[in-house]
Amino acid sequence: MLLNRRGFMAGAAGAAAGVALGSRTTLAAESVQLRAMWWGSNDRSKRTLAVAKLFAEANPDIRIIGESLSGDGYWTKLATQMAGRSIADIFQLEPSTISDYSKRGACMALDPFISSALDVDAFGKDVLKLTTVDGKLWGVGLGLNSFALFYDADAFARAGIDPPGIDTTWAEYAEIAVEMTKAVGKKSAGGGPYGARYAYVFDAWLRQRGSSLYTDSGLGFGVEEAKEWYAYWEELRKRGGTVGADIQTLDQNTIDTNCLALGYSAMGMAYSNQMVGYQLIMKSKLGIGMLPRAEKGGPSGHYYRPALIWSIGASTEHGEEAAKFINFFVNDVEAGKILGVERGVPMSPTVREAILPSLNPTETETVKYINGLKDQVGSYPSPAPLGATEFDQRVLRPIADELAFERISIGDAATRLVEEGRATVRAG
Repeated sequence: MLLNRRGFMAGAAGAAAGVALGSRTTLAAESVQLRAMWWGSNDRSKRTLAVAKLFAEANPDIRIIGESLSGDGYWTKLATQMAGRSIADIFQLEPSTISDYSKRGACMALDPFISSALDVDAFGKDVLKLTTVDGKLWGVGLGLNSFALFYDADAFARAGIDPPGIDTTWAEYAEIAVEMTKAVGKKSAGGGPYGARYAYVFDAWLRQRGSSLYTDSGLGFGVEEAKEWYAYWEELRKRGGTVGADIQTLDQNTIDTNCLALGYSAMGMAYSNQMVGYQLIMKSKLGIGMLPRAEKGGPSGHYYRPALIWSIGASTEHGEEAAKFINFFVNDVEAGKILGVERGVPMSPTVREAILPSLNPTETETVKYINGLKDQVGSYPSPAPLGATEFDQRVLRPIADELAFERISIGDAATRLVEEGRATVRAG
């Protein structure tokens, strides 16, 4: 197996080099070359490369070239590949993007491989629905997760403040955030993030109120709901409960650019599987809990989701081999031990049971969190429509940034969010 190091971050590049050197003796027997592309932390890259090496040892006729990109650079690279009809053989998606990219023709349907290279019987039909669009399977989930609130447990202990709990409301969260800002006492720091920037948090907020981010026909909310959302975060920012706009805009949707990981806040909002990556770069002990809710006893807004997804590129000439790699990734017990729960709690019950004894305390916490949500989660939402990725990156986040920098009013921000959102998001 040979791995291309050009697309890796520095830490991942070193790991790639080590794997490549260890695999040179197998090159003569290799006949099929597969490109795999994903985004994520250095830790994710190391785990992915280790599984790719294990796969290559079992399948010396298949050569894997891995490429990891960070943040929005991944989607730019994918768009370039789509335009040139040179999409990676295996590439990573997520629930909010699989419907979009499958309808754009980026993915190859996996149904033809289920009886041959791909075994998904143990996952359950409901789980497969999470990656099924228009009656076809377009990807395989790599693990279950949900939204989560992470917090610096050491900072809360020093401050003598209780962290948010299972029934904490948004109003109570605001008071906790303001108190933690005072307790941290650092310039530019805040109790928590400026969450108006996070589409998945907005989704949970809307679901708690009987609405949703998207429907089958497009946006699922209106101007008044957007105003309420923005008003909450602006009031909290002005009270000092969030990090400043200059800090929040550093966040490129990667762990190492998040305000919690950077030490600017005592709380952060992310996906549960990312707890492993956060803890690796944080010195403080990390805690995990649910997002706040609209009212005590009300809907949580949470739902189970595939943390991440492997899909096969529509332009590949080696769909069967790509499916074989994905099958190994999700069903092989030794691969599961390497991956742990960094991409979510394994879909396979066999793998899940096998890895439990080897999990470290942080990984165990993520499994407990997912198991504990079983009585709190709601139904899975409609697949994200076409344009969902652009809505997140080019509409929701930039408007939130303008608002946080006080360059636009709450009313104008809400109106623009809906108008530009409707022009971007569309049913496919």
